[in-house]
Amino acid sequence: MSETTADSTARPVIYAVVASTFFVGFGGGVVFPILPNLGEVLGISAFMVGVILSANRWTRLVANGPAGVLVDRIGTRKPFVVGLAVEGLATVGYVIAIRSSMPELWFVLARVTWGVGSALVFATAYTITADVSEASSRGTSMGIVRAGITFGFPAGMVLGGIVSEVYSNATAFVLAASFAGLASVIAFFIVPETHVESADSSVETWDFETTLPALTVGLVNFGLYFAYIGVLFSTLVLYLEVESLTLSLELAGYGIDYGEQGTSGLLMAVSASSGAVFTISGGKISDAVGARMPVLLVFLATSCAGFAVLTVAPSLGAVVLACVLIGAGQGGVGGPLTALLADLTPEERMGRAMGTNNIFGDVGGGLGPLLSLPFADAVGFDVLYALSAIVPLLAGAVLVAGIYSYTGSLSPTVEDSVV
Repeated sequence: MSETTADSTARPVIYAVVASTFFVGFGGGVVFPILPNLGEVLGISAFMVGVILSANRWTRLVANGPAGVLVDRIGTRKPFVVGLAVEGLATVGYVIAIRSSMPELWFVLARVTWGVGSALVFATAYTITADVSEASSRGTSMGIVRAGITFGFPAGMVLGGIVSEVYSNATAFVLAASFAGLASVIAFFIVPETHVESADSSVETWDFETTLPALTVGLVNFGLYFAYIGVLFSTLVLYLEVESLTLSLELAGYGIDYGEQGTSGLLMAVSASSGAVFTISGGKISDAVGARMPVLLVFLATSCAGFAVLTVAPSLGAVVLACVLIGAGQGGVGGPLTALLADLTPEERMGRAMGTNNIFGDVGGGLGPLLSLPFADAVGFDVLYALSAIVPLLAGAVLVAGIYSYTGSLSPTVEDSVV
């Protein structure tokens, strides 16, 4: 099969994965403008809010490894469809929680359920993409899938921030659950099996990927998620409240004043949208250059610059610029980073490699809310964001050291690094 024919065959599958992950991403994004403020609305402590925000990631920390093993053992289709359905069920749990006399319990249960579903979805989405894409276009394909996930996230944040203010928190959660249900329907009817022809019982449950490429890429993923999801997204609504920064818009002759939830939802959506755009371009550039490392290092530096800009606030303009830069850095790394992992991993172990990568990302995303919220209360947001600017630089150093140790080159070409 020629490369052009392979790409044309892969394209419908990739687009179906994109559509599914986009719609289910609503449920992931809708909670971030709402949950950090539940301390005031429902009387939940700052620590408990941090536990709720990070519960899905701690669950994925346990589920990611087995999910990757399951993909290499039984294939991608069943785990993908089931994972999307489980995420939809979790979103329904938010509706129950907001109306319950024990909201903390229900929110934690919903986030734990979401963690199980998303472990299956993330392990399968990128493995499907690695299976159907060629090395020379893998960065672009990974970027497109990651962008689908990322675009769903800001759409959910806008939904969560605005609909919760105009209508109610429960209404926002109901809409998110509806879109999550649509995602599983799309996957069921369109996404085929791409990974195995029949179940392989020789793949053991705890056979995780611990090679140097998997650990190196995983550590970079850890740093990015710690700074982006764990710090920025978990603290932005509170930072805007402390600095009294909100957004006013004039649309069709009507003035719209957003509170902290609405403003943070829009700013996080701007950041995630920037990330989605640069996820596609970052992957495409790495394919055109024929090497992943130069692109990765440029975007890690961009993320660092974004956190540096954030420390010069309070200024709404500075916060907007910072969110754009941090999102661009996070997104620009995404496509080339997962493509690099696929380049350096045998196809039959790709599910396990993605499981390892997701474990590291979720440790970072899980630690972030638990540490950043109390830290900001103790020493302030400026110090928190200044320290966060160092994280992408450390990730770049780890990346260079790991890849050089494995390949003997500071910037291996795509052809040289494909296993």
